[in-house]
Amino acid sequence: MKYRRRINRRHWQNWGERRFRPDWHAKRRVLFFRFMGIMAAAVIFFLLGMAGLAYILTSLFGGDAQATALVWVLGCGMALGFPILVGIIAWRSFRSVVNPLAQVMTAADEVAEGDFSVRVPERGSGEFGRLTRSFNRMVSELELADQQRRNLTADVAHELRTPLHIIQGNLEGIADGVYAADEEQIDRLLGETRQLSRLVEDLRTLSLAEAGQLPMKMEQVEVGELLADVATSFSGQAETAGVDLQSSILGEGLLIQGDAGRLDQVLSNLVANALDHTPRGGQIRISAAPGQDGVQIKVADNGRGIAEEDVPFIFDRFWRGEGARQASSGLGLAIAQQLVQAHGGQIGVESRLNEGTTFTINLPR
Repeated sequence: MKYRRRINRRHWQNWGERRFRPDWHAKRRVLFFRFMGIMAAAVIFFLLGMAGLAYILTSLFGGDAQATALVWVLGCGMALGFPILVGIIAWRSFRSVVNPLAQVMTAADEVAEGDFSVRVPERGSGEFGRLTRSFNRMVSELELADQQRRNLTADVAHELRTPLHIIQGNLEGIADGVYAADEEQIDRLLGETRQLSRLVEDLRTLSLAEAGQLPMKMEQVEVGELLADVATSFSGQAETAGVDLQSSILGEGLLIQGDAGRLDQVLSNLVANALDHTPRGGQIRISAAPGQDGVQIKVADNGRGIAEEDVPFIFDRFWRGEGARQASSGLGLAIAQQLVQAHGGQIGVESRLNEGTTFTINLPR
């Protein structure tokens, strides 16, 4: 069954302001009182300092009445003006510092509780503006990762359900005497268990590759021998399917540093895909040539091709689309991409619907 699955990416710049829970107001009040306490202490120390300065100046002028009055007038003026100035600065600082900080703190608490939809209103272009934008981008990635995890769980359940139902149904049929426990039924059940085994192994390989923990036996690999082995392995299937499978090498002695087994797995996934989507009488070409910084390998066919709108999604796990391609368990292309990247290379695809598809792998020497 084919189905489409696309992750809905909500761009972080388009998020509207969100009403926070009452926790935000509590944090805001706490920060406000702390801030005002600091400012009040500063005002008191200033007034005490002004009083001391006035006393010193009065003593220096010898207690002259006119000098004393002048000093006290200036001191009182500064004593009255300074708190007003401090109040203005405190209010502006509260709006520009405490409010954003309280919002980020409250949003972080909500994210810690599992709410990845929370966003902080983005205001200003200063340090706190950059902080809120960085926070929103971080939460966006967390939300996307959580959605991918949920999708993967649903997809694995979907892939496991079909072979398990077939195995269960056939075994119940044998137990009830509906099916005979003959070689045909046993082979069918073995085929479904192999499918389950492939799925489990593919999931294990993909998870290890994504975590950077996949064991790799790095050695010098002769590209010509690698392509010849893959072509030989699929020659029987290609002949049965009526597809012309050929390999070619441009140049001699093309060597790369890599894991021969994993590279064979990559090419096998691509050739298996090509066989599944190339009709009888079609062609599949595996070729290799020197690249700009290493070796370029191509797997090209003239099969059904891939719709233009589907191309960006074909390396997603379990994704299906009209003309889209995934090997065996629905993880083939995702695994191929991870294995190529583990070798420090890149994999890309060019395709036109009903004209064919070409996968290109660039590997460093």
